[in-house]
Amino acid sequence: MKNKDKNKGNTIRGKVKEIVEDEETKRLKENIYVVFVECESPGNVGFLARTMGNFGLRNLVLINPCTLKDEAYYQAMHARATVENAEIYNTVEEFLKDKNIDFIVGSTGTPGGSYNLSRIPIKPEELAKSMNYNDKIAILFGREGNGLRNAEIEMCDITVSIPTDPSYPIMNISHAAAVILYEIFKNINNYPVEGLEESTALEKEYLIKDMEKLINTLPIPDHKKRNGLKVFKNIVNRAFITGREAHTFKGILRRLNMKIDKD
Repeated sequence: MKNKDKNKGNTIRGKVKEIVEDEETKRLKENIYVVFVECESPGNVGFLARTMGNFGLRNLVLINPCTLKDEAYYQAMHARATVENAEIYNTVEEFLKDKNIDFIVGSTGTPGGSYNLSRIPIKPEELAKSMNYNDKIAILFGREGNGLRNAEIEMCDITVSIPTDPSYPIMNISHAAAVILYEIFKNINNYPVEGLEESTALEKEYLIKDMEKLINTLPIPDHKKRNGLKVFKNIVNRAFITGREAHTFKGILRRLNMKIDKD
């Protein structure tokens, strides 16, 4: 499956700003292996690779997979190379030994309890706290029909389960992977687009001053002016406002003040 020379489909539509990742993030991405155990549908392999691509992951491992037909590559879209470079092993044990995995995470849609201690899970949001970025980490996803077997769960250091409605608890593998990977990376990655830099304290200060000037033109009691300005200040300081948004809003307030001065 591995083919280092094939990288078609890795371009991303739209303009994005180049991301400079810190060494910790790079290590985490390099050390995570997404493992699909005995997949039954080639399309799900493609969908999983596509989800991995959303989070910058490339290490896809397939354990005793079905034949990967064109559907796997088609569904992978721009992550086609991840499918092409996937590593195949006959058993989970063979993979763990070959890669010297330090930390094994098992995903399950059927959490246990006191009767099945190995299946007592944590939630995805708690998973990141349990991970050492310097460890080689394997995240195991089970068969579409039956998930991971008890023997495979026993190998895991920890199990993770996504809270779902009891009437339909089992998620598609790519959906489950998206939730789990999001929780791991949500506090690491920033939006890779221009224009989302947060406004500075000075920009917010000027915005508040313009609003204060506008409020002071209103024929209302002073205590209502003070309360109105206080509420606006709270909103501005509590909210995430980009520099562009602050600049645009300030321009509107300035024009309103200019119009009032003329009148």
